[in-house]
Amino acid sequence: MIKFIESPVSLLSTDRENNFSHFYQDLGITDLANLFSSMPTILEILSILVFGSIIFVWGVRYNNIKDEFKHFNLPKWLRDLVGILKFSFAIMLLNGDYEIVRLGALGIAILMIAALFTHIRLKSSAPKMLPSFSLLCACLAISYMCTQLLLAV
Repeated sequence: MIKFIESPVSLLSTDRENNFSHFYQDLGITDLANLFSSMPTILEILSILVFGSIIFVWGVRYNNIKDEFKHFNLPKWLRDLVGILKFSFAIMLLNGDYEIVRLGALGIAILMIAALFTHIRLKSSAPKMLPSFSLLCACLAISYMCTQLLLAV
């Protein structure tokens, strides 16, 4: 359960070390070691969510992908290449090695940047861009967590 910070004014304290200690305690983190011990769990959950969303969109709802690429006048070979890359990168997210997970997340992030540029170029509405943007943010978070966990070792 999320515990809200009782006194936001305490965040303005002049004692910086005590300030951060209080902030972490309000979030339920007694020390930074607990933050890093929960990070692998958060990373795993986020990786599974990204993997599942890619499998759902590119597997179950593949007809929508075909229609979207046709609507954007993009070639079939590009659709197939993007699909192969997304599946490959998504599988990498389920690996136990943080380097491979980070590589998969960065690969998906690059594809999502390309998708966002395509939506912007074709003047799509913001709701149409939201899935690409969300997946980009999730993959950047996965990449960041992997980097932090690799540095902590």
